[in-house]
Amino acid sequence: MELVDLSMLELSRKLTAREASSVEAVRASLARIGKLDARVKAFLRVDEEGALAAAAASDARRKSGAARGPLDGVPVALKDLFCTEGLATTAGSRILEGFVPPYDATAVRRLRQGGLPLLGKTNMDEFAMGSSTENSGYFASRNPWDLSRSPGGSSGGSAAAVSARMAFGALGTDTGGSIRQPAALTGTVGLKPTYGRVSRYGVVAFASSLDQVGPFARTVSDVAALLGILAGHDPCDATSSTHAVPDYLGTVEEGVKGLRLGMPREYFELQGLDGEVRAAVEAAARAFEKLGASLVPLSLPHTKYALATYYLVAPAEASSNLARYDGVRYGLRVPARGLREMYAGTRDRGFGAEVKRRILLGTYALSAGYYDAYYLKAQKVRTLIKQDFEAAWRQVDAVVSPTSPTPAFRIGEKVDDPLAMYANDVFTLPCNLAGLPGMSLPCGFTRSGLPIGLQILGKHFDEATVLRVGRAFERAHDFVRAPPLGEA
Repeated sequence: MELVDLSMLELSRKLTAREASSVEAVRASLARIGKLDARVKAFLRVDEEGALAAAAASDARRKSGAARGPLDGVPVALKDLFCTEGLATTAGSRILEGFVPPYDATAVRRLRQGGLPLLGKTNMDEFAMGSSTENSGYFASRNPWDLSRSPGGSSGGSAAAVSARMAFGALGTDTGGSIRQPAALTGTVGLKPTYGRVSRYGVVAFASSLDQVGPFARTVSDVAALLGILAGHDPCDATSSTHAVPDYLGTVEEGVKGLRLGMPREYFELQGLDGEVRAAVEAAARAFEKLGASLVPLSLPHTKYALATYYLVAPAEASSNLARYDGVRYGLRVPARGLREMYAGTRDRGFGAEVKRRILLGTYALSAGYYDAYYLKAQKVRTLIKQDFEAAWRQVDAVVSPTSPTPAFRIGEKVDDPLAMYANDVFTLPCNLAGLPGMSLPCGFTRSGLPIGLQILGKHFDEATVLRVGRAFERAHDFVRAPPLGEA
C-alpha cells in the first residue's frame, strides 16, 4: 500500500513509529497532484514550498518526542474560502483574484498549531454559491469516479482532492450542504458541525447565519480527529460557542446499540429521489438494526418549505455580505471616470452569473415593501423547521436519510437550470436552517459504480453521536475505496 492510500490516522501511526516521514507523505501527495490534477482540477493553487517546510518541522518535532497531536505531519488541503497569510485566497471569484490575506483564519491557525502541512487551496463555486463547482470563476472540478461528472459543490475541489488521494484530508464550508453533498458524490466522509462549534473567523462569508466550517476525510475516525483540532470557542467570532469540546476520538467506537434512529418520511418520499440511492440508504438503515439500534418513523412536516426558505435567507445575507466587494479597498478594480461607474464595472466584471443572481434575489427580498412578505416570512418558517427537529429529538437520538437525491450528475447537465441545481441540496439544507450537525458517509454504489451517500443528523452540539453512528456503519460495511482514476 502506498502512502497516499492511508487514512489520516493510519499515516499518523506510521509517522509515530518512524516508518514514514511527513516529508515523504507531502512529496507523495504532491506527486499525486502532479500526476492527476490536470484532469481532476481540484486545486486552484498548490503551496509546495510551504507544505514541505511544515513537514520538515513536523519530522523534527517527532524526532525529539514533541509531536503536537495525533495528526502532526499529516498533509491536508483548504477550500479557497479560508484566509491564509501569504497565500492567495480568492473564494473562487475573479473579483478577489490575486488577493493575499495578511492573516490566517482561525481554522487554518489551529491546523498549523496541530502541525498539519497545508498542501494548497482547492477549487469551489464562487463565494460558495453552487452545487457543482461549475460556478467557479476559474474552472469546473471533475469527479474522480467519472471525470465527465461533477464532484458536487460548493466544496467540490476539497472533496475531489480527498477522493483522488491527492490530500489525506481537507477543509470545506457548508452553508446548505456544501460539505455533505460533495462528500456523497465523491465517496468521502464530510461533516458539517453544529453552527458555532467551529470558528468562522477569517472565512470569506456567504450567508453568515448558515455558514459552518467542517472537515473531509476518507474515514469517520479521521473526521473525528480533525474536528477535535478545529472545534472550540474563538473570541474573534461572535457566533462561536463556549460549549465544551468532547473527546470525539475517545467515543467514536462506542457503537449504536440502544440508540433510536429516525427515518423522516418526507426525506424518503421525495419525488426525484433516485431508486438506487433510496435502496442503498434503506439497506443502511436495516444494517443499523442488526447493529443494535432501533428505527423510528418520523415526520418533519415543514421539510417541503426548506428549499424556498433557504433561497430567501441565504441570498439576503449574501446581498449584504458581498456589498464589500466594490473595488475600493481590495480585489479587482475596474478603471472608471467616477465612483458609481467603478462600482458597476467592478462588480459586473468580477462576479459570475450565479453570484449576481443571488445578490439580485437577496436585495429584492430585503427591499422596502417586500421584506415582510419574503424575508421575514422565511425566518418564521425557518423557526418551524427548527421546531420540527426539536420535536424529533424527543423521540430519537439521530436521523438517517439520503444525502443527495441522485448520484453524481454530468458536468453541464444542470448548469442552465438553476432550480434543478438547487434541488440537489433538498436533504441537506434543513440541517443548516436549524443549525444542526450533519455528516455524509459512503453507503454503497450504483450499478454504474458511482458512490452513494448516507446522511446522519444529530442534536445541537452532539457531533459525538453523529460520529458514533457513522463509525458503527463504516466498521461493519467497508465502502472506503479508491476511485478507478487514471492509474495508468
